[in-house]
Amino acid sequence: MAEHNDLGNKGEEVALQFLVDKGYNILETNWTYGKEEIDIIAIDKEFLIVVEVKTRYTDEYGDPAEFVNKNKQRLLVKAAQAYVERHRIQQEVRFDIISIILNSAETRIKHLPNAFYPVL
Repeated sequence: MAEHNDLGNKGEEVALQFLVDKGYNILETNWTYGKEEIDIIAIDKEFLIVVEVKTRYTDEYGDPAEFVNKNKQRLLVKAAQAYVERHRIQQEVRFDIISIILNSAETRIKHLPNAFYPVL
């Protein structure tokens, strides 16, 4: 497996534990719809939460969350819509990003609730 995939997998594990520690109920990890994947699907009191995890070794080229561009957002919305329909979810959907800097010197986590809104 490529080194960047290993980093991404480690980042998703860190994000998953972070959400569990905050009391989120995890429904799915790495849920796929076509070619799109939702890293984490969770639920809290009010929302079904679609979480995109972005992990980098450093923020030298910007915060990892900045790499969730409009195209990626559109694909996440499409996959989330399929998940909601397939599972007959009644709750409102929220899109979060968890940005992680992960290297031998540090692990830095930034949770961005409501990171973006679906374009109607």
